[in-house]
Amino acid sequence: MIDKRVATIAEAIADIGDGARIMLSGFGRIGVANALIRAVAESGAKDLTIIANGSGHHGSTQAELMDTGRVARLICSSARGRGKEPTPFEKLYHSGKIELELVPQGTLAHRIRAGGSGVPAFYTPAGAGTDLAKGKETRVFDGRDCVLLTALTADFALLRADRGDRWGNLTYRGTQANFGPAMAAAAKVTIAEVRQVVADGEIDPHHVRTPGIYVDRMVTVPEKS
Repeated sequence: MIDKRVATIAEAIADIGDGARIMLSGFGRIGVANALIRAVAESGAKDLTIIANGSGHHGSTQAELMDTGRVARLICSSARGRGKEPTPFEKLYHSGKIELELVPQGTLAHRIRAGGSGVPAFYTPAGAGTDLAKGKETRVFDGRDCVLLTALTADFALLRADRGDRWGNLTYRGTQANFGPAMAAAAKVTIAEVRQVVADGEIDPHHVRTPGIYVDRMVTVPEKS
């Protein structure tokens, strides 16, 4: 049997190097792989491309990662932070030190799902007629302008899940599942931090949201880490 468990966070992210393309699960503070992201921030890897829902609010591990200056490009649906003080990403962007590709939230999710499904591109009406569509191929379907968008894939996906077994089958709690299952399928290597590893057979197959076939490594991280 394949055992996806690794002993340490450092071991889990050891092969994330310069130029890596990384998907980060989560929505706001929910479902974020904080321990794994912090380890990447401390690893020294540079010229990273990050694919995530947001750019990282103040006090978040993603903001810590941005603050290292080692992220070269961000693909996200929300680039603004909360409050009046600019976030680390905003400071980098306004100083021309990081590239931004802004994608509508539903489109971002669908581009990630397409990447995991092997669909190279698709047409969508979202963003048609706006600056987001400039330079992109467009066609008309049922009288509506649609934009051709490519799928999103990554070298690594960093997920936060609730429980896992040694085979890598994952369950989530509530909105913790935002982006996680889709990103697991769209990445070459999926690394999950879980609250608890349970005994073989303890997870009801009907409750598995990310099958172990999509998970390469799994590390146990307590709730408050």
